[in-house]
Amino acid sequence: MDLSKPDGKGELKISRMTIKTDSSSFDFEGQVEGYGSVFCSHELSYVGSDRSKGVLSGEARTFLTDGTLISTPHMGTFTREQSKVREYFTDAVNNGAVNFVIWDIDLLSKHVDVSYWEIKAPN
Repeated sequence: MDLSKPDGKGELKISRMTIKTDSSSFDFEGQVEGYGSVFCSHELSYVGSDRSKGVLSGEARTFLTDGTLISTPHMGTFTREQSKVREYFTDAVNNGAVNFVIWDIDLLSKHVDVSYWEIKAPN
């Protein structure tokens, strides 16, 4: 897999952030190429006292341009350097697609750059 050439890209914004002692949760929304309007929630659970890495779980719902609703769970890991977070995860879309996904999140601007690589095509 050539990580310099994603199969699709998109941009999201953080619409909610909740801080807990051992985790943070986020809601995101925006547009992703091939997936239309995307709405996601992620829970980031820290590993280690510096809160610079950990595991993530979440769910996404997306509406295609024809109004079709599709969904997928998200499971993966993340790293944080100051206010920049990078998430790495896979999804298993209910249309049969499987993707490897990287999100670059800027916590200060609330901007998210999305890149994905299709591992398995939809049914």
